[in-house]
Amino acid sequence: MELELDTRQRAMLREMGVHVWLPQVEAHEAVVALPPRLMEDKVPDAPMVLPDLDWQSLAQAATSCQACGLYAGRKNSTLQDPGASLQADWLVLGEPPDEDEDRLGQPFADQAGTLLDNMLKAVGAHRGGRARSGAYLSNVVKCRPPNACLPQAAELQQCAQFLHREIALVQPKLILAMGRFAIQLLLQEHPDQAALPLGKQRGRVYRYRGIPVVVTYHPKVLLRASADKAKAWADLCLAMDVLDAGAL
Repeated sequence: MELELDTRQRAMLREMGVHVWLPQVEAHEAVVALPPRLMEDKVPDAPMVLPDLDWQSLAQAATSCQACGLYAGRKNSTLQDPGASLQADWLVLGEPPDEDEDRLGQPFADQAGTLLDNMLKAVGAHRGGRARSGAYLSNVVKCRPPNACLPQAAELQQCAQFLHREIALVQPKLILAMGRFAIQLLLQEHPDQAALPLGKQRGRVYRYRGIPVVVTYHPKVLLRASADKAKAWADLCLAMDVLDAGAL
């Protein structure tokens, strides 16, 4: 017997963390019931288009954005103004902000941030640097999802408009994707690889909007599974090879 649920009931179930299977014909309703959303907080049918904003205006836009339901969990946007003339060869894209990142208003905070800083130092880069020694850090979405919910594909795509402007301003030579949500977004042009586990995605170079992408483990994973640090180092070596080849 098919379970009959209206949109409000589905939203309540999702808010409690109960996942309800939705037939394909109900795809539109599934978007309406994104967790934990009120019905008026629908993800727009078309993504917003940001004008050619400078860093300050872009950071302000992220702070005030209410384009999808993720803003309900936001205390601080992790998209900050890094300076008017930032250009970095590395763009490191991480997962949705956690509690520490949301509190501090910056990506890769606390122990995970320290580990990432050490990883970047090993390849001659650091956050806030310029050109080859520069690494610009960002989150795949700019707000901490409310009630520890997972961002939906439509929300990733919606928030990607901020990333597109960040890319235009930073002009990175390579994107390092850390974690499954960052990889999910950046491998859109490689659908045959996007659904694979991270272990099978590693070791090759992808493209996102024409920019080389290398995938690897998030520092939080490496803190729990130190055996994967050698794999992450191999991924960094691959990234350095890509940068070296591009410099020739």
